[in-house]
Amino acid sequence: MENEYIGKVKINYMNYGGEDLYSDGAVEDELLSIVKDGREEDYDRIITEKNFWPITYHLSHIRQNILEWYPFDKGGRALEIGAGCGAITGVLARGCESVTCVDLSRKRSMINAYRNRDYGNIEIRVGNFQDVEPGLPDYYEYITLIGVLEYGASYIQGERPYEEFLRIVRRHLAPNGKLFIAIENKYGLKYWAGCKEDHVSRYYEGIEGYTHTTDVRTFSKKGLQEMLEETGYSNVTFYYPYPDYKLPMMIYSDKRLPHPGELVRNGVHLDNDRLVTFDERKVFDSLAEDGMFPEFSNSFLVVAEAKES
Repeated sequence: MENEYIGKVKINYMNYGGEDLYSDGAVEDELLSIVKDGREEDYDRIITEKNFWPITYHLSHIRQNILEWYPFDKGGRALEIGAGCGAITGVLARGCESVTCVDLSRKRSMINAYRNRDYGNIEIRVGNFQDVEPGLPDYYEYITLIGVLEYGASYIQGERPYEEFLRIVRRHLAPNGKLFIAIENKYGLKYWAGCKEDHVSRYYEGIEGYTHTTDVRTFSKKGLQEMLEETGYSNVTFYYPYPDYKLPMMIYSDKRLPHPGELVRNGVHLDNDRLVTFDERKVFDSLAEDGMFPEFSNSFLVVAEAKES
C-alpha cells in the first residue's frame, strides 16, 4: 500500500517500513478512537474527563498557541517534520497553501489524518525523515521542528546528528523562508527547581550534561544560536513560551520580556512527579529584574532563515 486517504488527507506510505518504531503505547489506540468518533470541540470535555497527561498533551488546543499567532503567507508551503498526532498540523493547514507532514509512525499519522480530515491541503509521509527527505520537493517557505530537534540522533546517522539534521533541513528552505524550532531549554528554571528532564524522566540529567543519555539532547540559548549559525542559518530570533512550548499560555520575546510578578504558573507540569526545591515565582522575579530570564526560560521557540549563498 503506497497511499491512503482519510477524509481529504492523503497518507503516503512509500517510505514506511511496516513497523512503528516510536509509540506511546496503548494510549495511541485510545487517541485514534477519540479522533475517529469525535470532533475538536469535544476535546476539552474529553481531556477533563480522562485527566491523563498523554490525552491532554496530544489533544489540548493550547498546543496550537505556539504558532497560532504567526502571520503565515497563505501562498506558502509548509513542511512539518515529526508531525506526530497532528496537534500543530491544523494551524499550518489554515495558514498555508499546503502542508507536507513527515512522521515515523503510521498510527500517529492516522490520528493526525482523522483529526484534520476536513483539510484538503495536507499530505502525510510516513517513514524516517532521512528516507523521506530525498523525495521531498526542493523548497518550502516554512519548516517546523516542534519538539523534534532533540531527537535528531534518532532521525539522522552520523557523529554530529543534530548539526547534520539542520543542514539537511536547510536544503529545503526557500529564500527568505522560516525554520521554526520549539524545544526545552537545557537550563530551564524548572529543572533547577526539581522537575525531571522531560525526555528521560531523570532529575538534573540535562543540567549535568546528559551523562546517562545518548539518544536525546536539549540545548542552551547560546548552544542553539551557535549551532544554527554553524549550520548555515541567519536572522535567528528567540521567543520564550511560558510555562513551556508544550502548553504555552504566553510567548515572550526580547522586545517584551516578562516583568516581575507575571510568571505565576510554575506548578503546571503534568507529565512527571517532581521535587520542589525553591519558589520558582520568586526566582523568576529576580531573573526578570536582572534581565536574565532568556537564559532560564523553560522552553524556546526559535525562528531562523537560511543564510544567503
